[in-house]
Formats: sequence, C-alpha cells, structure tokens
Amino acid sequence: MTATYVLIHGSNSNSFGWAPLQRELALLGHRSLAVDLPGHGFGAACSPAYQAPQDLAAFAESPSASAGVTLADCVEHVAGIVRRAREHGPVIAVAHSRGGATLTALGNAIPDLLSRIVYVSAWCPVELPLGGYLTTPEFATSALADPPDVLVGDPAALGTIRMNWRTADPLALAALKHATLADGTDAEFLAFLGTLEPDENLDAGGENDRARAGTWGRVPRTYVRLTEDTSMPIALQDRFIEEADSLTPDNPFDVRSLPMSHAMFLVRPAEGAAVLAELADEV
Repeated sequence: MTATYVLIHGSNSNSFGWAPLQRELALLGHRSLAVDLPGHGFGAACSPAYQAPQDLAAFAESPSASAGVTLADCVEHVAGIVRRAREHGPVIAVAHSRGGATLTALGNAIPDLLSRIVYVSAWCPVELPLGGYLTTPEFATSALADPPDVLVGDPAALGTIRMNWRTADPLALAALKHATLADGTDAEFLAFLGTLEPDENLDAGGENDRARAGTWGRVPRTYVRLTEDTSMPIALQDRFIEEADSLTPDNPFDVRSLPMSHAMFLVRPAEGAAVLAELADEV
C-alpha cells in the first residue's frame, strides 16, 4: 500500500507553507497531507489591527485563537488525522522546526500507527524539556538567542507568543532573513515571511513530553540535518540525534544532511522531497 506523508508545520506556520514540497512529492508519485495545528491556518484569528496601516497598540491586546492551546491538543488533533490516513496505508510523519515537539509527543502516544517519523531541523527533546535546550551551549550560537525585535504584547497576558512579521524595520528584517533564509533571495524571504502567522501556542510541552524509549523509541526515525541553519544550529541538531541514539541504541536515527538554511527546505523543496521519497521505499 502507498505511504502517506503527514506534514507537521513549525512555529507561526501552517499547512500552506508545505505546498511547494507537496508539489514536488506529488511529481515524484507520492501522497501527502499537511495539517494545521489548532489555532493555525484558517483556524487562526487575525486581527484587523495586523493589517496595513497597522495599529500595534490594538494588535498587542487582540484576542488569539492560540490562547490556551496545549501540546496535548496538538497531539490529539494530529493523531486523529494519522488514524484516518492509516486506513489507507503506512504513515510517515514529518515535522519541521518546532513541529518536532508535536512529533515527539505523537510518537509517545501512537507509536504503532507510525511507520516512520522524520525530523527536519526540528526539536526533538530527549534529556530535557524543550525549553531546557534554550540555555544549552548548543543553542547559544543560534540567531534566535538574541531574537529580532518583532515581539508584540505580553505573552502571559495574551496567552500566545505574538510576532509582527509585517514589520518594515530594516534591522529586524535583516535579522529575520539571517535567521530563516540567509541563502535565499530577498524576494524569496519576503514571500516566505508572508506565509507566517503572528500567533504561536505558548505550550511546547514539559517533562512528560520528552521522547520515551518504550513508545517513541520503537518507531523508525530519520533526522534531516540542515547544515546551514542559523536558527537551529547544527550543534543542537546533532545533540538531539546523539541523545536519541543513546536512549535507544538499537534503533538509531537514520541521518541525512542538506546544505541549506532553516526555511530553504520549504522554499526550494526539490532536494528535500527527494530525501523523503527515498524513505517511502523503505516502508
């Protein structure tokens, strides 16, 4: 039976960002579907204050569809999609960036429904909860360790992390391009920025959402290293791989590497699609 790729987006993103990769997968003869995590996609609440001309004071207080959404909510949502897709054949779940937190918890929750899990420069908490890695030496070199000035409002009051991707500040835009798409053109970067959503769920999981040997550790897994990634440093990607392999040495990561930035996997997806296509043959 034909495998289905279930694609899990990263922070401030949505299913729409996967469209170029899905096109390439389809042209290679593969079936895929991209999910919108709760509070994302057409389920996001975008305030009129976010439009031009912007009213940042009003935007800083606008209600969010992401407020109160937990990692458990995301896992429940994706698990329901995986169950439906699994009726038609094997499922390969793929996560980019922060989507790795959902993928890890999903592997803990429904390991028997997943034929393979794939991390694309994605968070894979093993020894620490996700937030714990933000203070490690491996994250210290990240372009996000000193983040661009795009945060809007008080996350605690809003119940969400809110970003103004429509900023016209040249310094903020330059920092964002360096962090996400340093190897892309300015036009590609602005187009990518236009696909992002302002709000992201606060809850990224805690102590109980790290990889577990008895569940997540049974699922065959692949890590796609993006070696030019400045927001998820290669040292941090390698730490995730090493910790996971120590947890389940009999089921180590299948490791692939692509010389590209964090978002280039989505923007110019031909190489990434070829890597994913190889994995379908193995299941």
